[in-house]
Amino acid sequence: MQEEKTIRTLDTSANPAPLGLAAFAMTTILLNLHNAGIFALDVTILAMGFFFGGISQLIVGVLEWKKGNTFGAVAFTSYGAFWLCLVGIFVMPKMGLGAAASKEGLASFLFLWGLFTLFLFIATLKLNRALMVVFFTLTILFALLAIATLTGNEDLHKFAGWEGIVCGLAAFYAGMAQVLNEVYGKTVLPLGVVKK
Repeated sequence: MQEEKTIRTLDTSANPAPLGLAAFAMTTILLNLHNAGIFALDVTILAMGFFFGGISQLIVGVLEWKKGNTFGAVAFTSYGAFWLCLVGIFVMPKMGLGAAASKEGLASFLFLWGLFTLFLFIATLKLNRALMVVFFTLTILFALLAIATLTGNEDLHKFAGWEGIVCGLAAFYAGMAQVLNEVYGKTVLPLGVVKK
């Protein structure tokens, strides 16, 4: 009888998370500049949402799966799909592919994403403080947007936009901290690692 051999390979691929965080951050900031009332919804947001926020994060999610990072795979793949769905919600009715979203439908969409994000936030309690801030502020953002959408409260919608900019900046920090810390081989920007 022949003995079975196990072959293990060393993963030397780059960390995909900073790319996913940058895609999420920049798309979130851009959309929330609109939500805050800075400029109208236009193709810059839709293109960023589809290509960078959507497709890039889907790719990052697959790379995280390959690295064995369940949290990263679930988060990046899901939020990549979120951005693609959101662009679809805006664009598909204009293409004759379904009726425009009702306020109840859009509020439900945002609420479900907030609930999903809340559970990911709970997971970040075992990761690092930078991600805790990202997922906490994102949970709040979805809640604010769901309520503003359902009630039609424009002031709350604008406030949500400013809160969303904070969320996006937190994600930008978390991603760039990982890049700078790796490039310099030391902590340039702390992530606030949680002691286990």
